[in-house]
Amino acid sequence: MAAAESVAIDTARVLVVDDEPEMCETCRKILARQGHEIWVAENGEAGLQRLRETSIDLAIIDLRLPDMDGLEVLRQAKKINSDMLAIMITAHGTVDTAIEAVREGAFDYLLKPFSMAELEVTTQRSLNHRRLVQENRELQGQLSSIKTFSGIVASSPQMQKVLDTIRKVATGDANILLRGESGTGKELAAHAIHEASRRSRRAFVPIDCAAMPENLLESEMFGYEKGAFTGAVSSKRGLLETAADGTVFMDEIGELPLTMQSKLLRVLQDHQFRRLGGTELLKTDFRLIAATNRNLQEMVKEGTFREDLYYRLNVVTIELPPLRERDSAIAPLAQHFLRQFVEKTGKEVKISNAAMMIIEKYHWPGNVRELMNVIERAVSLTEFNQITPLDLPPSMLESVKGEDVHTTEDSFQNAKRRAIEGFETQYLSQLLSETSGNVSEAARRSGMKRSAFQRLMAKYRLQTLEFRK
Repeated sequence: MAAAESVAIDTARVLVVDDEPEMCETCRKILARQGHEIWVAENGEAGLQRLRETSIDLAIIDLRLPDMDGLEVLRQAKKINSDMLAIMITAHGTVDTAIEAVREGAFDYLLKPFSMAELEVTTQRSLNHRRLVQENRELQGQLSSIKTFSGIVASSPQMQKVLDTIRKVATGDANILLRGESGTGKELAAHAIHEASRRSRRAFVPIDCAAMPENLLESEMFGYEKGAFTGAVSSKRGLLETAADGTVFMDEIGELPLTMQSKLLRVLQDHQFRRLGGTELLKTDFRLIAATNRNLQEMVKEGTFREDLYYRLNVVTIELPPLRERDSAIAPLAQHFLRQFVEKTGKEVKISNAAMMIIEKYHWPGNVRELMNVIERAVSLTEFNQITPLDLPPSMLESVKGEDVHTTEDSFQNAKRRAIEGFETQYLSQLLSETSGNVSEAARRSGMKRSAFQRLMAKYRLQTLEFRK
């Protein structure tokens, strides 16, 4: 039983094809106890007919059947359902034939008479293999839907539309306004525009309008002459000079003081400026990309942002949606960051299903930046070959509690179902965490039969390895 307890339990639809009623009944009892749905066929043709009618995950086929050879059943079964796995069963005298069956596409074989434990372990090994194949296909499907451009990952329709806009505007010189919440990737989008433009060989100069006081911001942007103020012991070029023929990225443009707004507007209109304390007019040519998480139109109405500057900036506007509004992108982005940090650290790690469920449910107030940080943290902390819920920030686990019910936009039955699923997932995860993945002990504490507990684990794809300490 120890061997069976060390693997995850996946439920499946299983077909047993054998002309011995005792063997069929033994297989039915053993596999049903694991939560599987079982069908029985007494000969090859009956088995093939069941395959035509039912989506079978695993077939257990005797090599000696009254109406046809088991190998022929396997070949025809694979034509009906190429994804179905097969285990061949045979007597001692036909081991070579069993090996041939494996070459024909069977996953494994069992020699009669086999023990209950042998059938359980072999069945579960085949289903674990099936699960890994399915997960790999799902991941490949996710990856094939991801579009990248200059470091931006776009796996949702919203972000793919953003990339299409970036490609269109990058080759021009129009000023661009990037709008979106903090962490949505505005600076990354600005970099992408610069790299795809004719100015890509020139400087990309970022200016954080919220990070510096007004007097320091002015001297940094426009530069100064020697003696312009106390401490100006020599002349210094400003960022606008550094950006000659390149791109200036002004982040948090909504934080720019009104006096600085006027000076920036003059530069955009005349393409020239003076250093602080200087008299010489310096010509400049740069493309301005501004970003903000504030509503500049409202600021214009309030008188805290110049209307003429707003229209200078707002030649092309690109909206970067928050991560919570593109939930289809969360899992692909998490996998993208996981590959980055796996490559960086050399750790072979994947994200468990339980952890991914929480990641997809979380609201991500910090958007893509927060997701990247969470994955980096989890890769660093995990002691196993996969990220589990225990590797996620406690505040994140706390915030997803009770997120399953949304009665305002759904039926009572659906809301009730989600509430029950949320409770069951959290309850099982907590018990498995407290028992370090010991299924028998967790089932005992819950008052449930071990088989029923395992069926719930299979339903929510919880694996004991995720909870071992």
